[in-house]
Amino acid sequence: MLPTFTIGIEEEYQTIDPETRHLRSHIHAEILEKGKMILQERVKAEMHQSVVEVGTSVCKNIKEAKAEVKKLRGHIIQLARENGLRVASAATHPFSDWRDQEIHPDQRYKNIVEDLQLVARANLIFGLHVHIGIEDRETAIHMMNHARYFLPHILALSTNSPFWLGMNTGLKSYRCKVFDKFPRTNIPDYFPSWGEYDNFIKLLIKTNCIDNAKKIWWDIRPHPFFNTIEFRVCDIPMRADETIALAALIQATVAKLYKLYTANQGFRLYRRALIMENKWRAARYGLDGKLIDFGKQKEVPARDLVHEYLEFIDDVVDELDSREELNYIHRIVEGGSGADRQLRVFQETGDLKKVVDYIIEETEAGLAVAEEPAAARKTGS
Repeated sequence: MLPTFTIGIEEEYQTIDPETRHLRSHIHAEILEKGKMILQERVKAEMHQSVVEVGTSVCKNIKEAKAEVKKLRGHIIQLARENGLRVASAATHPFSDWRDQEIHPDQRYKNIVEDLQLVARANLIFGLHVHIGIEDRETAIHMMNHARYFLPHILALSTNSPFWLGMNTGLKSYRCKVFDKFPRTNIPDYFPSWGEYDNFIKLLIKTNCIDNAKKIWWDIRPHPFFNTIEFRVCDIPMRADETIALAALIQATVAKLYKLYTANQGFRLYRRALIMENKWRAARYGLDGKLIDFGKQKEVPARDLVHEYLEFIDDVVDELDSREELNYIHRIVEGGSGADRQLRVFQETGDLKKVVDYIIEETEAGLAVAEEPAAARKTGS
């Protein structure tokens, strides 16, 4: 069966108090209830009450995904405004403290907190998840194996969490370091077949490590309920156009690897430990650092490797009709990731509230959101 390479996108947003610029619980603002009335099951709560997640339907191509992401973002921004809140798209909040945030009163999240304790409560982070349709499970596991190599490159482009608890962490993606305190995270091992992966999951369930495969939180995984592989490595970017560009890059990566796989020209597999070296570099330095080219066995500037990466996938891009969306990657490379831009604003102003204001502006950029009256737009200093 030929894969469909369909796309599904999930984004996690921050709900912000426009006066203090702190995170604020959206639960009392009825964003979820109103959102579900308008968007059906496209909007849902996450573990912390200041996080709201939206997800597209199954999109046939990147053009459909782009339209849905922009529509969903616009609706959530409008609902937040109606309830005296703002929406910010960044993978950590620059200064809000997780200890002040309430946990959503849902049994699933209560169980996670009971199991993981402080690790779960401190996990106040915001990600982007991209699903690519691969209907055959055996093919899916091989695509996962091969796609692991590119996860640090994708992370470097998406980095958008340089601040934590009011501190400049020195990392471009501090979200990574918060999340890897969870079990079953990071880059997965290589699995020779779907059967071996399935046996691994069954063993974890049998020994009460997990109750279902959704508690596998790797940077890439075969989704347990959908016929997709899910890329979970990305920080949530600020702009919708960045999200779409990353989704287009991920889709093209899977399509290219499938093309090689069916021609018996499989991409070389590298050890998890080596890929983890690149992941650390991507989280620490983003696009300003060097990643290791394992084929050449040398360090290469991350931006140069991104250009090589784009050349590698180029022959499938027109088939997917995603060149226009993918071209935005060049803007990220030239202008910097969200982390780079947040740091520039902080360098210029020395004020983390101004960083939050910038994130909110960027979150709304390029969307058809009604202009607010000046009085409503006014924020505290």
